[in-house]
Amino acid sequence: MFVVHEDDFTYRFGESGPKYLMKGPRSNFALVRFLPGEDFPAHYHNEMEENFYILEGEIDIVVDGHVNHLQPGQMIHIEPGEVHYCINRSDAPIKMVSTLAPYRESDKVTVENPVL
Repeated sequence: MFVVHEDDFTYRFGESGPKYLMKGPRSNFALVRFLPGEDFPAHYHNEMEENFYILEGEIDIVVDGHVNHLQPGQMIHIEPGEVHYCINRSDAPIKMVSTLAPYRESDKVTVENPVL
């Protein structure tokens, strides 16, 4: 058992990106923040499934070419092998929770020229 506070961690890109509160041993838990216009490259996972739960703002999460426009209170589940891409097309920041399981040190495959 352990307890952490999000203020003790930083976002990967300074003011945005993922902020991992836990990485392993069985799952990852992160807060993700995107500023207006920011995105994250299209990718998929071979073994990990991923969930996003929207806390603040609106975001488009494209899964296998299908655009899912998500708002606070909504969650999306992404299966292994599904190509996904996140973009904040709004004029306000987005904040969401991301979980990945089962934990794998390296399981992300970037996709060149995906159908978005």
